[in-house]
Amino acid sequence: MDILSQQRTGPAPAVGAVGAAPTAAPAPVVRTAPDRRREAWRLAAIAVIWVTSTLVATLWSAGGGVQELLRAPAGTLDSLGRLTGLVSANLLLLQVLLMARVPLFERGLGHAGMVRMHRVVGMWSFWLLVAHIVLLVLGYAADSGLQPLVQLWELVWGYPGMLLATAGTLLLVLVMVTSARRARRRLRYESWHLLHLYGYLGVALAIPHMLWTGTDLATPLAAGYWWALWLATAAAVLVWRIALPIGRSLRHDLRVVAVEDDGARGVRVRIGGRAIERLGARAGQFLVWRFLDGPGWTRGNPYSLAVSPRRGELVIAARVVGDGSRRLRSLRPGTRVLVEGPMGRMTGDARQGRRMLLVGAGAGVAPLLSILDDEAFEPGEAVLVTRDRTPEEAVGAEHVRELVERRGLRHVPLDGPRSRAGSSWVASDWGAWDGAALLRAIAGDLADVDVFLCGPDDWSAALRADLLRAGAAPARIHAESFTS
Repeated sequence: MDILSQQRTGPAPAVGAVGAAPTAAPAPVVRTAPDRRREAWRLAAIAVIWVTSTLVATLWSAGGGVQELLRAPAGTLDSLGRLTGLVSANLLLLQVLLMARVPLFERGLGHAGMVRMHRVVGMWSFWLLVAHIVLLVLGYAADSGLQPLVQLWELVWGYPGMLLATAGTLLLVLVMVTSARRARRRLRYESWHLLHLYGYLGVALAIPHMLWTGTDLATPLAAGYWWALWLATAAAVLVWRIALPIGRSLRHDLRVVAVEDDGARGVRVRIGGRAIERLGARAGQFLVWRFLDGPGWTRGNPYSLAVSPRRGELVIAARVVGDGSRRLRSLRPGTRVLVEGPMGRMTGDARQGRRMLLVGAGAGVAPLLSILDDEAFEPGEAVLVTRDRTPEEAVGAEHVRELVERRGLRHVPLDGPRSRAGSSWVASDWGAWDGAALLRAIAGDLADVDVFLCGPDDWSAALRADLLRAGAAPARIHAESFTS
């Protein structure tokens, strides 16, 4: 007796039946060669971060930073304060570049990689900024004989650009505090996104004090480097975050075609336009969407493609849980659409073999269905596991039925509240079972299976842990995170 027949409560997961005469696509092309170009882009992206940080330290040394270290205690504190400030400023600008959709980072790291690097770089930049302030205050106080708090007051009010730098620092502190996981759970996405944009203003306000009081910008080489980095950062934001998305959206004349209900709590929006195939979007990717339907249109929300863009239109599906997704239901046909992207690496290109296991929670099922649209598989080679609180809330139910009947997809719904015991990614009816064993019972030997998963970050992390325990190869687990 297998694990699927031993459930204590509720019915066993239903496995979609293969139709009598499924329409199977041709056998898939097995992709086993490593993507050397992607690896080259990744190394180049990481090299830029390390090389620029090393160059900053070299400029500090060339400006007498090492010699100044020997003049203890004031010189030592001042020199270390300058170094931490320079590296912090460099990382701060790189942090902006990481989320500016620059092709170097987009191709090298992918969206999920950029988000992770953005967090790491931002954390280092913030704490180096704190060290910069503390070290300089203590160094100047040692030179002047003033108390540190008095010296801090003198620095803020007596040096050019320091009031602006103080305001910029407070804005960056606000961004850091609201980016903490606990704080983000308490904020609406739209509110957090608006607060996060103040980081750009914080960076801009910090620049003048470096120009007016920074001794490390005195040489032509150092001044040239910083001016080049600042201008490149500003240009990247203007080009890839503003001009390119607007131009691309207008060129393709993207507009809402229809708005439909999708399950008990979902909504589906169909978007049409000119030559959509030239947008370059692929099944499994997502875009950041802005609908020009009135006030608040500037706040973008990431939604995955719910069907293959090869069908001649872009379709998104969302669970109505906040202001952004609730707004989708009120869209009218003809509404103009602005998009950023496409983004994401969770596409069929990542596939290495014939068998696939796709696991999605809620609206996370949508990109998996678009992948199934595009990918070739024989009946039984693809298994889709879906997680919803109730069957009525399922996103893309008709799409799933079509894939089951026409393509031979196996569908395993694990519906119900999330389990509070055992593996947290499964439904409560399955909470007493080992997650890895359940995965093996559903999909068999996972060693040669490509796994695609999409859902909330904590849910995906729990599922990934069980996949690894079940024998899935780490390199064949493909996921995407929208968190930024």
